[in-house]
Amino acid sequence: MKDVRITVVRKVFHSDLAAKYENPIEHACETEQGAVYVAIGGEKPDGLCESAWGSMREFVEELARGGGNFYDGWMKNPHSAMISCNDGFRPVSFLIETIE
Repeated sequence: MKDVRITVVRKVFHSDLAAKYENPIEHACETEQGAVYVAIGGEKPDGLCESAWGSMREFVEELARGGGNFYDGWMKNPHSAMISCNDGFRPVSFLIETIE
C-alpha cells in the first residue's frame, strides 16, 4: 500500500448562502488552506474532517492500492485527484496524490 498526501488547496465560504439557508453553527470547518494530511495505507488521517473523508475515501483507497487515472485522464498526474468536501456553504478543495 502507498501513502497518499491530502493537501487543502482552497477553502471558500459562501456567506450569502449561509445567511439565507443555514442555521448558525459553532465549529464549522476548521481546516486551513495549505494544511497537509497523510493517509497511511489508505486510512483516514487524524484531524481530517469526517465529511471531507466521506467525499474522498474511495479515491484515497484506490491511490493507496496503486490505482489512479480516474475518469480516463481527468488529472494531469494520473496518480492524483482533486476532490471537494460536500459542504455547500464552505466547500474545501483537496489535492490527493500518491507519495512516491
